[in-house]
Amino acid sequence: MKQKKILVMIPMTQAQINRLEQILPEAEYLYTSISDVTEEQVRQAEIILGNVPADMIQTSANLAWLHLNSAGYDPYVEKGVLGPHTVLTNSSGAYDKAVSEHMFAMLLSLQKKLHLYRDDQKQHVWGEEGEVVSIADATILILGAGNIGKHFAELTHALGAYVIGVKRTPGNCPPCMNELHTMAELRELLPKADAVVSFLPSTAETRGLFNRELFMTMKRGSFFLNGGRGDLVCTEDLCDVLESGHLAGAALDVTEPEPLPKKHRLWEIPNAFITPHVSGGYHLPETLHNVVNICLENMRRYVNGETLHNLVKERAF
Repeated sequence: MKQKKILVMIPMTQAQINRLEQILPEAEYLYTSISDVTEEQVRQAEIILGNVPADMIQTSANLAWLHLNSAGYDPYVEKGVLGPHTVLTNSSGAYDKAVSEHMFAMLLSLQKKLHLYRDDQKQHVWGEEGEVVSIADATILILGAGNIGKHFAELTHALGAYVIGVKRTPGNCPPCMNELHTMAELRELLPKADAVVSFLPSTAETRGLFNRELFMTMKRGSFFLNGGRGDLVCTEDLCDVLESGHLAGAALDVTEPEPLPKKHRLWEIPNAFITPHVSGGYHLPETLHNVVNICLENMRRYVNGETLHNLVKERAF
C-alpha cells in the first residue's frame, strides 16, 4: 500500500478529506475536478475516486480500482475502457431518496395536471384543464426494482397505489410492492398500468426498448416516466404517441439525445414534462454525504483486503 497515487474527483469537505487520508496516510493524494483533470493524472493514478471521463482511462495499466460517484456505470463497462485487472465499484444507494422523490413529484404533477397549470400561469390564463386522477386509485408499474425503484414504490404504496415491480431476475416481493415480476413478462404487464415508471440502466437489452409498438401496448390514457437512462426510449415514437393522445403524459428526467436539442419537438408537446437530468445530482445535500460515506467505507475495505461494496461485475473486455 506504500505511496499509492490516489486521484480524488468527488467533492469533499476538509473534514471528509481528513477521514479519507487517515485510512491510508502513506498515499499520495491529488484532488481535482472533472473540468480540470488531465490524462496524465489519470494514467498515473492507481486508485480513482470519482467519475473521471471514460475516454481518458483507455485500459490504464496503473489503475487498480475505480470507484464511481454515480450509481450509473454505462460508459465504464464498454470494451477498451477498463482492463481486467481494474476493480470497478459505484455509489449505488446514495441516490435513492433524491431520484425517487423527484420522479414521485413528477408523477403527482402529471396526475394533477400541475405542469399544464404552470403553462397557464406563464400565459396569464385563469382556466380549467379538466379531470385529474388519484394515485390512490392507480396501478403503478416500476421497471427496475433496485434501491431507487423500491424507494419509489414505498412512496406510492404509502398513498394507496397498487404497485407492480419488474426486475431482471426473479426474487422475493418486498413489502412495498404488491407483485414482483421479471422483464420477460413486461408486455403482459404494460396494459394493466396507469403509470409506467422506469429506473432501468442502459444495457444492450434496454436501449431502444420503448418504441412505438411498446408504447401502444400501454393502457390508453396512462403515463410514462423515465428516471433511468434516456436511451431506453425511441424519442420520436414517444412524441408520436403523446401527440396522438394514446398516452396522457410523459415525465422525463433523461432524454435521448441528451441534452435535448433546443428545436426538438418534444419541448413543445404540452403533456411532456421535462427536467434536465437533475434528479440524481447533488441538489439534495444528503446525496453527496451518502456518496462520500460509501467511498470512505470502500476505501477502508480496500486497504484491509475486504470485499468492496457495489462491485460492478458487468464488464466488456
